[in-house]
Amino acid sequence: MDPYAWTWNGEALVLVPSLVVAYAIAVRVYPASRARIAAFALAIGLMLAVFATPVQTIALHYLLTAHLLQNVVMAEWAPALIVLALPPALAGAVGRTRVVHTLTRPAIALPLWLGTYFAWHVPRAYDFALAHPATALHVEHLTYLAAGTALWWPVLQDIPHRLANGAKAAYVFAAFVLGSPLGLLLALLPSAVYRTYRDGPGLWGLDPLSDQQLAGLTMVGEQAVVFFAVFAVFFLRFLRDEEARGSTLR
Repeated sequence: MDPYAWTWNGEALVLVPSLVVAYAIAVRVYPASRARIAAFALAIGLMLAVFATPVQTIALHYLLTAHLLQNVVMAEWAPALIVLALPPALAGAVGRTRVVHTLTRPAIALPLWLGTYFAWHVPRAYDFALAHPATALHVEHLTYLAAGTALWWPVLQDIPHRLANGAKAAYVFAAFVLGSPLGLLLALLPSAVYRTYRDGPGLWGLDPLSDQQLAGLTMVGEQAVVFFAVFAVFFLRFLRDEEARGSTLR
């Protein structure tokens, strides 16, 4: 298959339109600011960029790096932007449901996200999903999106679990510290572990091991930038809160 072929799949044809329709209906009832709508549009744009372009073809047949890019979009970037895109009234209404209330508890959301990430990167699971793109691979991406949404919810929304800025900073820092070893492991393994790419045709002169190392390093670097940026925002807010509290006590 031509690595630069444009393909269509369930994420582009079903998931993205469903999210757009659901959000459009929701914001008619719960109006959203332009900034929140822009965040949602960016999330949709990122998903289309990795599923409705040749990135999809390269991810399925050629490079682990491309597939990890899809995973990062579905497990980290898109969920964060979607949660951020929810107006508080809508987030409050959704957050009071039993499922969301339970899954967005920090003590549940973080292990759920970590477990989803690590489980799908077990070689057998990873190769199985790639071998069944019409079924298992869609399940993989949907679970990433769900787990990522649960992860970011207590950071970016205050209902149903209102965390102090210091707690949010600690939570995001823990997510990075516990999640980054996966990328480091991929970068440091002495051999390629995923059969799909090990036996594949390769692309751009990257052999399977170099592709895996690049994928792992890119994943670690991306998480360092994203999670540290969010951590820094809430840590600075925490310091500001502590300074304000100290001023009132003097």
